Amino acid sequence: MTELVVGGDVDGSPELGDTTPRPDAAGATRLSGGPDFSETTWVSRAQDGDPSAFEHLVRAYEAELFRLAYRMLNDRGEAEDTIQETFVVVWRQLPTLNDAQAFRAWIYHIATRRCLNVLRRRSRQRTEVTRGDDFEAETLPHTRTDDSGDSPETAVTTAAQRQSLEDVLGTLPHEQQACWVLHELHDLTYPEIAYATGVPLSTVRGRIARARQNLAKGMAAWR
Repeated sequence: MTELVVGGDVDGSPELGDTTPRPDAAGATRLSGGPDFSETTWVSRAQDGDPSAFEHLVRAYEAELFRLAYRMLNDRGEAEDTIQETFVVVWRQLPTLNDAQAFRAWIYHIATRRCLNVLRRRSRQRTEVTRGDDFEAETLPHTRTDDSGDSPETAVTTAAQRQSLEDVLGTLPHEQQACWVLHELHDLTYPEIAYATGVPLSTVRGRIARARQNLAKGMAAWR
C-alpha cells in the first residue's frame, strides 16, 4: 500500500517495526515496535498532533483494514484508495474522538462506511471489479494457504470450496456481507459491529444470522 504521509518529515524515518496491537497481561492493547505505550496513549499523543504516534497507529491497523476493504470490494486498487482515504479522515477527525479506548471500533466504523459507500456507488454505476491473483491470501489470513503438503486432489477440492464461498459471499446484500466479515474475519464483537455499521445491535444480530443461513444454503453441496 502507498505509505500515508500524515504531516511532518516521515519519509526516510527509521523503520518502526511490527506495531500489531497486542493485549498485555492486564488485557490492555499495546503496540509493539516502540515504547511500551498502550494504544490509548498512542491515540492521545496523536490527538495532540504527534505525527509519529499516528504513524504507529497506521502501521498497526493498515494491514487488517486493507483485508477488510479487499474482502468487501474485491478490488485491490479500490481497497488501497479506500484505506488511504480512511486514514486521511481519521487523522483529520481524531481530535473529535472523545474516548481513546474506542479508537479500534471508531476506525473500523470509518473504514466500513467508506467501503459501503463505494459499493453503493458501484451499484449505481454497474462497474466491473478485478481481483488480484492473491485475493484469497490477502483476505483470508486465518486460512492456511500453503497446501504443499496436501495431495493434488485435496488441493483442488480446497481451492474449489474456497471459490464457492467467495461466490456465495459475493451474492449477499452488502450490509449482510459487511457484518459477517467484521465478525468472522476481524473478530469484532456485536456491539463493535453495530457501532462500525451505524445500526442497532438487534439489526447486526439479524444480518449475521441471515448471512450464515444464506452461506449455509449456498455451501450445501460441500457438506
